[in-house]
Amino acid sequence: MAMFAIEKFLGYPKNMSAQSIANSAAGGSRPALTEPQEDYLKQIYLLAKGDGRVGTQALARRLRVRPASVTEMVGRLAQLGLVEHAPYRGVSLTETGRRVALEMVRHHRLLETYLVRVLGYSWDQVHDEAERLEHVISERFEARIAEVMNHPTHDPHGDPIPTSELRMPPVGAWMRVTEFRAGFSGKLVRVGAQDSESLDLLRQLGLIVGTDVEVCEKTDAAVHLRIGGESMMIPTDLADQMWIEGNE
Repeated sequence: MAMFAIEKFLGYPKNMSAQSIANSAAGGSRPALTEPQEDYLKQIYLLAKGDGRVGTQALARRLRVRPASVTEMVGRLAQLGLVEHAPYRGVSLTETGRRVALEMVRHHRLLETYLVRVLGYSWDQVHDEAERLEHVISERFEARIAEVMNHPTHDPHGDPIPTSELRMPPVGAWMRVTEFRAGFSGKLVRVGAQDSESLDLLRQLGLIVGTDVEVCEKTDAAVHLRIGGESMMIPTDLADQMWIEGNE
């Protein structure tokens, strides 16, 4: 398969105005920001679950930086018209910021899918690779890998991939494993864990997206699941990051 050039987006000059960025987004071109700025916007979107608000402390924990660093960056993003921040009310994305965040999410999840489907990575190996590459691929590269994979709607972990128009695909009636009572059976449709250790464990147990599972018993410490004739105990904190879709 042909390899495509990877082009790095350059950051806006520091004196570029918020209106210039907004006009660029409205005209269909992508606002070019620094990698940390893109990371902040993406994590605000993920923590706020789209259109909500996220506290600066939660953002600091997610990004593993000092709260003071978050305050400084949020202030800069607010000046650029990408976020809104009110003291004690948290941070939310503007429409322009939301579109940048969704594009980063699309890049990341398309890359994870490409690495698994085309390059043969396992699902526990792709997160860090995609984190690095999501900042540097061109729109041509993004469009081409989406086309090669027939425009996937979900990544290997079951997370929805925003469309090229930056809209989220519809999500079914999914519920966490920990929310079901004993006797429920259905299909594993999403795993929210991103650390390689948890994903490698689930892979070894056969708990990958698309697997039929049955909830046998729940305790405070673990959930007893059955896959075919195999029984296993999954720690509750990990089971809480697994979603099932199915019928009683």
